[in-house]
Amino acid sequence: MAVAGCGTHTAEIIDQSGATVSAADILTEVEWTRILDETSTARIVVTPDGDCCERLGRVRSWRHKLMVYRDGVFVWGGPIIQVEWSLGQVEIWAGDILAWLDRRVPHEDIAFGDSDLTDIAAWLVSDAFAPDDPGHSVQVIAPAGVRGARRYIKDVGQTGDHLRDLAETGLDYTAVGDTIVLLPETHTASVGRLTDADLPDGLVVAEDGTALATRWVVAGDDDGDVLGEAGGPHEYYGLLERYLQQTSIPDDTSAAAAARSKLRSSLPVPVVIDSQEVTISPQAAVDVPKLVPGWCLDITSAQTCRTITQRLKITGVKVTENGGTESTPGSESVQVQVAATGAEAG
Repeated sequence: MAVAGCGTHTAEIIDQSGATVSAADILTEVEWTRILDETSTARIVVTPDGDCCERLGRVRSWRHKLMVYRDGVFVWGGPIIQVEWSLGQVEIWAGDILAWLDRRVPHEDIAFGDSDLTDIAAWLVSDAFAPDDPGHSVQVIAPAGVRGARRYIKDVGQTGDHLRDLAETGLDYTAVGDTIVLLPETHTASVGRLTDADLPDGLVVAEDGTALATRWVVAGDDDGDVLGEAGGPHEYYGLLERYLQQTSIPDDTSAAAAARSKLRSSLPVPVVIDSQEVTISPQAAVDVPKLVPGWCLDITSAQTCRTITQRLKITGVKVTENGGTESTPGSESVQVQVAATGAEAG
């Protein structure tokens, strides 16, 4: 049975050609994350041994990729973005494959008609990597279920920003290794269950009132020629209005669809369970490589005054391992963030 908190990590640095630049033989620290709708990061600290020092001296940002394995399973990969060489150690930071999208722009003009947001996102990724592909794949779990038109202009805007705009209006995405995963915001498949016994240090249940809105207005341009809205005064909360502008939206119908998607994710008040400062018990029956943002965990907790029994979406994962010292053994910690965007279950 897979459990959290008992993994051992290895890492290697590879060239974009696939050739190995260097193994990270003596790892003293490892940290990798997964984040919903954003670029995740990883960090390692290596103590050079033998000719490893010479090989690590050849590591270059953006040319080389960091690959991280947990118990032999590939869990994280992406371009190295910063390296620091110091006496007796090398520290390396990297971003996942989505980091390249913040260094790419659209390479042609395109106008989508009534299209699912997942199809539009897949085109953005394909176009971004068409001139120079570091090695990627796209996995579409299911259509977003939100349709609309979008327009992109050659060389205008970063592709990563365009993808984040889509995620604002009904799409989820994340990176798992070299794969960019696209899925609907309504995806509810569960990858595990956590109870109070699995969170021995407790947790924080937060109601995020700043995200509440009962009416959304979405505009497609500065002049107000393209406008869509959804919602209105709420019988319990009253009227709370929010405005969003996305210039890639070319018509009122698409703006209205985006407004409905925003309303669905902000009414009622989103509830968040945060274990960012709390480590999951090493005995928890959770398969760490399967903790992918966009999937869900079934959470049951009565430790706080806000009782929760609900399937909640994973929004962030953080895994760290340190090698310890001569007197203190190393250890792995697994932390997870989950959020509810719908009504709480009883």
